[in-house]
Amino acid sequence: MKVEILYEDEDIIACVKPFGMPSQGDKSNDEDMVTYLKNYLFDNSDCEEEPYVAVIHRLDRPVGGVMIFAKNEAAAANLSDQMQDGNIVKYYQAILTGELPDDFGQVVDYLVKDPKTNKTKIAQKGAKGAKKAVLNYEVLDVFETDDGVFSYVLIELITGRHHQIRAQMSNLGCGIWGDTKYNPLFAKTKKKYTQIGLYSSRIELEHPVTGKHMVFKSEPEGEAFDIIELDEF
Repeated sequence: MKVEILYEDEDIIACVKPFGMPSQGDKSNDEDMVTYLKNYLFDNSDCEEEPYVAVIHRLDRPVGGVMIFAKNEAAAANLSDQMQDGNIVKYYQAILTGELPDDFGQVVDYLVKDPKTNKTKIAQKGAKGAKKAVLNYEVLDVFETDDGVFSYVLIELITGRHHQIRAQMSNLGCGIWGDTKYNPLFAKTKKKYTQIGLYSSRIELEHPVTGKHMVFKSEPEGEAFDIIELDEF
């Protein structure tokens, strides 16, 4: 898979993760983003040592879109602090099967990850291991298809929990298109989906060295987004 590089300097690299590629190494041993970027940096520099590439945030394997990586320890520490403090703004675009209750809204849940199934479940506040999960959404369009009503939605992810958007949207009865793990409409399909209708389309942050406000974005692509005519937001 080819990875599009959006921006690179001595401290950070912004790129577009393809659908189906892991954010970092996993038990599949398939090529992942960290390995790809290390090879890319090694091939495009004069360094003789293994390049430094740090994961700042993750995207689920079937999710594509913008990711940020640090190229040194100082940048990694700064960006991790920004992420922890909620100063890195992340927007996703999604194709949902169904309609949300309002055109705008905030969704607050408490989520628990089940390591045995690698799934996230909605839990009661105060439940063991439950973490608060918050996102904002805006419905951009609702349209009829041969497969039912679909919604095209912009999501601002406030917290970054495991499978958060997928679990929260499913709990509202509007699962992500193609999501065989959380969307009941796709759960029993025999088709193997390597991508779902969820895309990291915009990330805003402060440069870890210069402090400059930076915005990186990519227009959604993939089978789900081919359904509609996309406009920039």
